[in-house]
Amino acid sequence: MMDKVPQPTLAAWEGLPEPLAEKLIALRKLVLEVAGDNPAIGPLEETLKWGEPAFLTSATGAGTTVRINRHQKNDDKYAFYVHCQTDLVERYKQLYHDRLEFDGNRAVIFDVQDELPIDAVSNCIAMALTYHLRASR
Repeated sequence: MMDKVPQPTLAAWEGLPEPLAEKLIALRKLVLEVAGDNPAIGPLEETLKWGEPAFLTSATGAGTTVRINRHQKNDDKYAFYVHCQTDLVERYKQLYHDRLEFDGNRAVIFDVQDELPIDAVSNCIAMALTYHLRASR
């Protein structure tokens, strides 16, 4: 699976412990799957922002940027980040306060030891990648 990850993304995760890198690769795959399952999102542009893998809806402008990386230089935590000036994390908290962990108004945090709650996280990713579609209504 590592060979399908773009070199800039791999470079961003170079030196991370293998369990953390595996979780980040799985989260990246989920972001791509969510985008691929929703034609409104369109193709994602994968790039680095602030040295972190980021996914943009450049072709459609449908959503806000999603970034993924370890959380606060902690090898036991990783996260996906959204723009802090959106209301996304507040909406995530309303829906998943009992299932997900949050950092302020910018991140959903996961523990390397835990299974990723796929349904909840997929919905959160979809909400971010379609954020501008709802905001314009």
